[in-house]
Formats: sequence, structure tokens, C-alpha cells
Amino acid sequence: MNTDDPIAQTRRWLERAVIGLNLCPFAKAVYVKQQVRFVLSEATTQESLLDELAAELSLLAAAEPEAIDTTLLVHPHVLADFLDYNDFLDRADAAVVALGLEGEIQVASFHPQYQFAGTYADEMGNFTNRSPFPTLHLLREASIDRAVAAFPDPDVIVERNIATLENLGREGWDELMR
Repeated sequence: MNTDDPIAQTRRWLERAVIGLNLCPFAKAVYVKQQVRFVLSEATTQESLLDELAAELSLLAAAEPEAIDTTLLVHPHVLADFLDYNDFLDRADAAVVALGLEGEIQVASFHPQYQFAGTYADEMGNFTNRSPFPTLHLLREASIDRAVAAFPDPDVIVERNIATLENLGREGWDELMR
């Protein structure tokens, strides 16, 4: 594997952490059916990333779910600072609204320094949303609704994920990502 390739590293993270640790019980099905679109952004400014995001939102909305169910927009050259990234999420949500896709597509967030409000940076629970590079995850809301309906108690996922990551610990996480 080329360790300089952000898409290869993102696939590895998806396979080992998200699917491998079952952090998202819905991810494996779309991944094995090759319905996950991986896009490497060349954006170096927030404005160019916003343009790329709008294009990807439109592409996902127009695509058949059997072909593309979800998109990971990996952007290694912009929003490396988590606070800037977190602020950008408001602009991402505004793009969804501006394109008339509210209720159809939502944007989930992953970042190497992801930190939930009210937590310490080194808490393992933050690793549920830590990806190798800043990443915007575009999700079809209909797919989320179907997945949640099929899962007996989706609220348990968060608690289970935190317990899984706390049991794994930082050393275990680092080993998993090597």
C-alpha cells in the first residue's frame, strides 16, 4: 500500500476501524457492494472545497443508490485544523440546503483531530470520528432510515463504540492503523 495515497489510507481506515471494529454496523454492506464513492479533493481553499462538495452532493443526488449509496470526500490540503473544519460544517450544511437536498442527503464529519464537545482530546470516544485525513461523508437519508429501521436499538451503537475503543486503547488503535 502506498502510504502517501490518501484514498488508500482512507480505505484502510474504513476496512480496519469502521468496518473491522464494527463502529458503523451499516458500512460493511455498502462497502462490499462497492457503493461507496471515494473522492480525493485537490482543494487548497475552503471555497474550492465548497465547490467540490456541491458537485459531489449533486452527483450523489442524481446517481442511483445501487451505484453510489454514499460518498467520502477526502480533502487533505484544506481544513487540517479541527476548529476550522468544524466551523466549515455549517457551510457544508448550507450547501445541502442551497441545492434543495435537505432531507435527502446529510453530511457527516471525520477528521484526524476530531473531538466531541465536552471531551478531552485524548479520550478514546473521539476516535469514532477520527479518520486519516479531513473527510466529509455524504449520506443518503433514505439509506440511513432503512439501516436504522433494521437495527434493533441504534442508540446502543454509540455506547458500544466508546466501550470498544476504550478497551482497544491508544496503543491498540495505533497498531490497528499501522
